[in-house]
Amino acid sequence: MATEVAAQPPSSLIDLAQRYGVAADYEDWSGRRVSAGATTLIAVLEALGVPAATEEDRAAALADHDRQYWTRSLPPSIVGRHGVTTPFWVHVTHGDPVRLWMRLEDGSVRTGLRQLENNRPPFDLDGRSVGEATFELPADVPIGYHHLHMQVGPTDISTPVIVAPAKLDVPTRLGGGRAWGLAAQLYSVRSENSWGVGDLTDLTDLAVWSAAQHGAGFVLVNPMHAAAPTAPMEPSPYLPTSRRFVNPIYVRVEAIPEYALLRHRGRIRKARQQVQSRAARAEQIDRDSAWKAKRAALESVYLVEFSAGREIAYAAFRAREGRSLDDFATWCALAEHHGADWHEWPAELQHPRSEAVAHFAVEHEAEVDFHRWLQFVVDEQFGAAQRSAVQAGMALGIMADLAVGVDPDGADAWALQDVLALGVTAGAPPDEFNQLGQDWSQPPWRPDRLAEAAYEPFRALVAAVLRHAGGVRIDHIIGLFRLWWIPKGAPPTEGTYVRYDHEAMIGIVALEAYRAGAVVVGEDLGTVEPWVRDYLRDRGLFGTSILWFEQDDEGRPLPAERWREYCLSAVTTHDLPPTAGYLAGVHVRLRAELDLLTRPAAEELASDRAGQQAWMAELRRVGLLGDDRDENDGDGADGADGADDGDGADVDAVVLALHRYLGRTPSRLLALSLADAVGEVRTQNQPGTTDEYPNWRVPLGGPDGRQVLLEGLFTDARAAALCEAMRNSVEPRR
Repeated sequence: MATEVAAQPPSSLIDLAQRYGVAADYEDWSGRRVSAGATTLIAVLEALGVPAATEEDRAAALADHDRQYWTRSLPPSIVGRHGVTTPFWVHVTHGDPVRLWMRLEDGSVRTGLRQLENNRPPFDLDGRSVGEATFELPADVPIGYHHLHMQVGPTDISTPVIVAPAKLDVPTRLGGGRAWGLAAQLYSVRSENSWGVGDLTDLTDLAVWSAAQHGAGFVLVNPMHAAAPTAPMEPSPYLPTSRRFVNPIYVRVEAIPEYALLRHRGRIRKARQQVQSRAARAEQIDRDSAWKAKRAALESVYLVEFSAGREIAYAAFRAREGRSLDDFATWCALAEHHGADWHEWPAELQHPRSEAVAHFAVEHEAEVDFHRWLQFVVDEQFGAAQRSAVQAGMALGIMADLAVGVDPDGADAWALQDVLALGVTAGAPPDEFNQLGQDWSQPPWRPDRLAEAAYEPFRALVAAVLRHAGGVRIDHIIGLFRLWWIPKGAPPTEGTYVRYDHEAMIGIVALEAYRAGAVVVGEDLGTVEPWVRDYLRDRGLFGTSILWFEQDDEGRPLPAERWREYCLSAVTTHDLPPTAGYLAGVHVRLRAELDLLTRPAAEELASDRAGQQAWMAELRRVGLLGDDRDENDGDGADGADGADDGDGADVDAVVLALHRYLGRTPSRLLALSLADAVGEVRTQNQPGTTDEYPNWRVPLGGPDGRQVLLEGLFTDARAAALCEAMRNSVEPRR
């Protein structure tokens, strides 16, 4: 286990780890310096394809690392910033002349790259003396994806060049003002006409209502990434089968144009009514029954012949999405035949480029095409939702959410297995709120393989998530700098950090957001190196502030005027209970029941009470909460029944005051949880659990636990009051 007093690994192992960006030691959330054990380092290096178990292995690996560098004529990719010169190296036989030129994205050619001084001595590569020269990209190379060519004699070698904005500007439609938006777990937001699960028509209606009635500038939704099409459907939107594509469970069947041409629509209406009736009686969201009924309806609609225009649109969609769409659709069809874990398929089907997979795709063309068509339909409805949101007055519209990774057994892990690390999983080290650490079970990107692929899989992912969005929230954006890798079979405490080329990763995010005219919000909570937040701000990315976590150096509530300006600020997050539940101490009691605490529950509750009381005092200090405490303000919050917060104040009044407090901050973006808007108490997700708690399966409900449909939200007085408080926060002179 990684501990403060762990034996120092051999120096050769530390040297090798450093060369591959693997942390031999790190600072934990409490400020302690922690050493990673030799076993951890060896396992993580093995996942990077580097044998490191013995001194002989390490000596060979160190030598191979040098050889790989000097064998390459050009870097695997060159990443720069517009407006800044970017140096890069080239390797040629010592003394050979070299000619460099660039083919820009628009097809034009640039020559005359300036050479810089480089006095590094030549390297003996199997008897060939290899020299290194340094050149630079000019500062005026346009933003985009280009190619650098190097000609040595008759040989032409090229490498991709990525030029990102030096800084991502705030979208012009947001201007110099502020915006507020609802944060919604869409699957939990049913309406009278949806199929047991919230869908894209519900999202459209939620956006239009909040914009037209309450001046909202965006709707932040949970990740909409695709789940496997087989039962049981993974409930977590943060453990998708693919981040590149969308879960078709969010399709509204009746909104597909071909539905109007379908005969016997009565059977589909009856199926929807049955699903809705079951959902109204159920305590949890049942994705499996909803998808079973919806899929049957979609199969009927799929058989309706396209018009000539729709056929052209579908062909254009397929051409744009290319091989990625074919791989995803093929995986879905394979999963329906062989199960959703590709590791258990016949060996010849376990790689997307095998002849057996190609043969399967031909033999099952209709099944594969059905899954292509589903993505076409969901893409259309997503686009319609964004257009409606903007037309209703939203500055940004839909703000998408990008999950950290994917299911290790799913479509992306199968299709992208050559750029993912095997033998490890991504997660998070222990911190104050997850004291045992977290194992997300997801295979992380291999930084070396990403660079070799010129980051194309990551580029495609970011472009896809921004296709129909005015913004994106990137979950755990710190993972684009360094990510916690856990050797397979080890607990989260026995992991360590692996570094990524953040200049490339953040640069690509900025480039794609620049092209989409979108804002980027990084979820930068948890254990964060101090310089990272400054770096993100310098690149024009927003951070995230959650009220309960905003403290000064003494652990006191951070005064509103000291919060960050370029930030999305909210009272709570999906990994905590809604505010009424938080005031009731639900987050502490639940973790105690699930044995997720590392200190006695009484200590946790006492600490939590002290923190809440400090915030009540801060609300009173700034005049947002009356000084009406009672004589028993030390007994903790009971707010589950909506009575009071344990400090003498009505829970609704406290929730309203906390959200008004957000308006006192300089933060440009403010979010109101839809669960808070309706007075929900139950949390959507308890980190560190799977089936111990019904994560991501809690339907939207009020303080009494009864389900709240979208139509009910539109006339809910509590929701209206909170929405108006948010509007007044961003439009103080209205």
